Amino acid sequence: MSMDRTSAYTRLVSGLVFPLHERLKHHESVAVRRELERSQWMSAAELQALQLQRLRQLLTDVGQHVPFYRELFAREGISPSDFTELASLQRLPFLTKALIRAHTEALKHEQARDLARFNTGGSSGEPLIFFIGKQRVSHDVAAKWRATRWWGVDIGDPEMVVWGSPIELGKQDRVKAVRDKLLRTELLPAFEMSEAKLDGFIAAIRRKRPRMLFGYPSALSHIAKHAKSRGQRMDDLGIKVAFVTSERLYDEQRAVISEVFGCPVANGYGGRDAGFIAHECPAGGMHITAEDVIVELVDPQGRPVPVGEAGEIVVTHLATSDFPFIRYRTGDVAVMDDRTCACGRGLPMLKEIQGRTTDFVVAADGTVMHGLALIYILRDLPGVAAFKIVQHSRERCEVLIQAEADADRQTMVPSVIRGFRQRLGAQVEVDVSFVDGIPPERSGKFRYVISHAA
Repeated sequence: MSMDRTSAYTRLVSGLVFPLHERLKHHESVAVRRELERSQWMSAAELQALQLQRLRQLLTDVGQHVPFYRELFAREGISPSDFTELASLQRLPFLTKALIRAHTEALKHEQARDLARFNTGGSSGEPLIFFIGKQRVSHDVAAKWRATRWWGVDIGDPEMVVWGSPIELGKQDRVKAVRDKLLRTELLPAFEMSEAKLDGFIAAIRRKRPRMLFGYPSALSHIAKHAKSRGQRMDDLGIKVAFVTSERLYDEQRAVISEVFGCPVANGYGGRDAGFIAHECPAGGMHITAEDVIVELVDPQGRPVPVGEAGEIVVTHLATSDFPFIRYRTGDVAVMDDRTCACGRGLPMLKEIQGRTTDFVVAADGTVMHGLALIYILRDLPGVAAFKIVQHSRERCEVLIQAEADADRQTMVPSVIRGFRQRLGAQVEVDVSFVDGIPPERSGKFRYVISHAA
């Protein structure tokens, strides 16, 4: 990196401003990142030994201080000292969204402090409330930071974020505005993709001249296609990398983003619930954050699948003693990669991640919006266990809801109709029906938004 003012400012932010920000929040992200940058060069055997050591520490802690696991271990006669290899994990039951909903309080560590509450829809459309402690936040921030630095960029480099979560969009207070300005991060709300909005996004990116982009692959590819259709060049801005996450990245999306912005595309995989699971390096390897995360791939019966075969991703996050995610079923599907990456890192790799597909929807007036614009209406409604949205046309949308037993269905229906019409148009027909369960697609995967109008 050249010794210009830009890189000098970046070094100031990544070396002083951001570490101070993390220390004030009582996060250990700086120390964890330094350790991760050392451990990534370990051999596969050394990383597995580290995983086993941390797994035993986690199980010892939760077996003493987390009521759910204390009772489970006592009932099943399980002792952390019995875990002599990573395969011993298979002795433990899976943790599902249904179990978390049923035992939320019992999953909290008795000595946990300052737990942050999260509400996520997940890739199956099932709303889920869970909690995260400062240790877990520190480790996930550090893992993302490490992956960012793989690409020759760092915290403090100008960044344009195309995102749609109300958690991010709802915190535009003065403190966050100052922080974003210091870190040189600018947010573009990804919900609405009208022609005027897209023109504005392109103008904002040209003005910012970011060194990195971050966002949904669907949103970034949508902006790229629009710039192309306008004949607007975007490959002359000095963008070094486009980071994408939260959805499946399709080859055609990667191609158009890379072509239009003139930079490589780096795929990331994870979630608020399961953590920062894997990230792509410049050599093309989708590396698992193995120091913090143990990944198993299982078949529909819960049995391990051989390397090279697709299986559901099951995650054990080793920095979650405050609210454990142990053998957590993500609902996403992937194939394990047994190659050694050309980058030389010992971190294991995933390939063919098949989860997290989200469609766009189209309002009556032709405005294109991210499917999350509708998902959040349902996700935050009390009593919704699962859902599926099918947009048959610009004029008609069908909503299938699997409701909890005690849900107030009479108030739920008008809330859904009102919220959808605010997004799609006042005259749009919204058919809401209650079902006993949400069936998967023929492939076995779940899609929670399907639009035939896009």
